[in-house]
Amino acid sequence: MERRKFLAALAGGCAAPLWSQSRRPNVVIFLTDDMGYADIGSFGATEIKTPHTDRLAREGIKFTHCYSNGPVCTPTRAALMTGRYQQRVGLEWAITPKDKGIGLPVRETTIAAMLKGAGYRTALFGKWHLGWEREFGPNAHGFEEFFGLLGGNHDFYSHRNIEGTLDLWENTVAVERSGYTTDLIAERAEKWVDQHAREPFFLYVAFNAVHWPFQAPGRPEDVRQRATWTAGNRADYIRMVESMDQAVGRVLAALDRNGVARDTLVIFTNDNGGERLSDNRPLFHHKGTLWEGGIRVPGLMRWPSRIPAGKTTEQVAASMDFAATVLAAAGVQPPAGRALDGIDLLPVAEGKKSPIERTLCWRINRDERKQRAVRKGKWKYIRDGSIELLFDLSKDPGERDNLGYRHPEILAQLRETLAVWEREMASSKPPFLLQ
Repeated sequence: MERRKFLAALAGGCAAPLWSQSRRPNVVIFLTDDMGYADIGSFGATEIKTPHTDRLAREGIKFTHCYSNGPVCTPTRAALMTGRYQQRVGLEWAITPKDKGIGLPVRETTIAAMLKGAGYRTALFGKWHLGWEREFGPNAHGFEEFFGLLGGNHDFYSHRNIEGTLDLWENTVAVERSGYTTDLIAERAEKWVDQHAREPFFLYVAFNAVHWPFQAPGRPEDVRQRATWTAGNRADYIRMVESMDQAVGRVLAALDRNGVARDTLVIFTNDNGGERLSDNRPLFHHKGTLWEGGIRVPGLMRWPSRIPAGKTTEQVAASMDFAATVLAAAGVQPPAGRALDGIDLLPVAEGKKSPIERTLCWRINRDERKQRAVRKGKWKYIRDGSIELLFDLSKDPGERDNLGYRHPEILAQLRETLAVWEREMASSKPPFLLQ
């Protein structure tokens, strides 16, 4: 703390910290919600204008083979916060308002808690979706400041969920605020950067856009009830994406005006594939499945002092890798007994290392859908019910040409890889498991 005060005094009113050359990086993670793979310009959007996320791609690196850890909200967020497969903490599916006593265990260490312990200031503005009770909340997991929603979605104007319950929080207190949720998140995030730019910080900006209800900005009279909760059209969706992009721009502008952009690692990604109004091309299917359209997402990283601008990589990456990357960038080691499943992506992003082959596994074990998937190198194995398929994603990202009958040996290998992974996940013995 004394060092912080001393450095702040040196910086005085200057825009740029005098100690930027030797400081640990700031970290900003942007996470969007249910956005389509092709719904920002750098990933192919033509009808949606996203200049600020496109700027991140232009000034950093684009991961075209980036995956969410889960096909729905909660599991991906658990993996992003812990750097570990979500099955290890028992959060394999989305938590609903009826799921009491379920959430991210306090015994599980998050990147926020680890960075806070290393002297970082920490804040989350936006969506948590890792448990309703206080013991599962952001403040219990290393975030000094939280403003946003605990659940999976809420009305963007009334800030109430589908049950009619207020779900907007200032730390652990429910609050009434006027305004469009995306704008409220942006306002808090940029002010927080202004306040903490003279010390290392970790800022997690988790938009609930573009999850339903599909409410465009500038329409405060459009308050939704259960009957209209999921109604919407592509035009409204587009405006929601563009509003989210403008919010990203406000935070990037705060980094610029405080002179810390060069020393800030910025990550942008999405929690799962897009929903019905999204554009997931050239991928097949959408959110809630293990087809590429359900789990492949945009991935961007920018760190001007370390990562060359304008790069694109086919390195296979996952949500949990961003956690491992953040900790490596900050020089922070996870505690004993919390080995990470994610890997540090910086050597590839910096061009110091060629892309490495990854093996990633997914599972849906619901009554209404049972799927398993493995990605190893260019190969994708998917078991949908009792049907097994094999795809070469380097040639067939849309998963249309089943090659299982041509390469039965590869299919068998990936089937065994999946079995080994499932045995390992079972040995983790989480406190609960959503089926």
